[in-house]
Amino acid sequence: MYYKNPSYKVFYYLNVTILILVSILCILPLVHIFAVSLSGKTAAESNLVTFIPIDFNLDSYVKTFQNDNFLHAIQISVLRSLIGTVLAMIVTVLAAFPLSRSSIEFKPRNFYVWFFLIIMIFDAGLIPHYLLNQKIGLVGSFWVYILPHLLNVWNVILMMNFFRAIPKELDEAATMDGANSFRIFMSVYLPISLPALATLSLFTLVGHWNNWFDGMLYMRSPDQWPLATLLQTIVVARDLSQTGIDFEDLELLSNRSVKSAQIFIAMLPILVVYPFLQRFFVKGIVIGAVKE
Repeated sequence: MYYKNPSYKVFYYLNVTILILVSILCILPLVHIFAVSLSGKTAAESNLVTFIPIDFNLDSYVKTFQNDNFLHAIQISVLRSLIGTVLAMIVTVLAAFPLSRSSIEFKPRNFYVWFFLIIMIFDAGLIPHYLLNQKIGLVGSFWVYILPHLLNVWNVILMMNFFRAIPKELDEAATMDGANSFRIFMSVYLPISLPALATLSLFTLVGHWNNWFDGMLYMRSPDQWPLATLLQTIVVARDLSQTGIDFEDLELLSNRSVKSAQIFIAMLPILVVYPFLQRFFVKGIVIGAVKE
């Protein structure tokens, strides 16, 4: 057997070693941020903290959860991520299913396929996007986080290929039972495509959660920012006023500890959601990769 081959064993253990090292490199920054968030002011400001908290305390988390601006930003991010992901998946499957049919079944298919490819490759640019959103009244509105991201052409293409890989015999059997196209889609294609939808949903969810640029570009007030925009302002722009913590409290707390606590809290939702969707990845990540 191939797994008894010495060269295979070398390749296997080398692979495992590399993956373990990469995993450690990915985990260590998270551990460091968590340790800093639990450390005292002197240790954090002096860069003494590595992976174990020094002068352990929860003051940074207490002050963060007492910050109304931070909690409001979390609320906006949660609503944006959930609503945006659900609506995007609905639009994706509704666009992908007719495109997965032949041009005989859906005559405008070729036109829409080429249309989607063109708009995926050629982007109008930032200023036209802003002017369009301003023209239709989305600037300053919560829906500017949702509507421009409803249709991701790449996701549509992946789902289209996934639908096309489903055996035609299932389609024909449902047709013989008297099912119309919508019934076939709901009863046959949609249940089979759940692993693919779970995978694309996670990618879309992470994209919404981490998107900071929309808030910076389209929102006139920091009160309308999602969490990613708020953190970008605090961490990158170093605007400490956006932490929502009084400067008197910052005298007692480390600025690094507060920022680390807020960053770690922002990462938690994705870290919690990922294990529940991981089981779909083996099948879902290769959607559309194999054609008959």
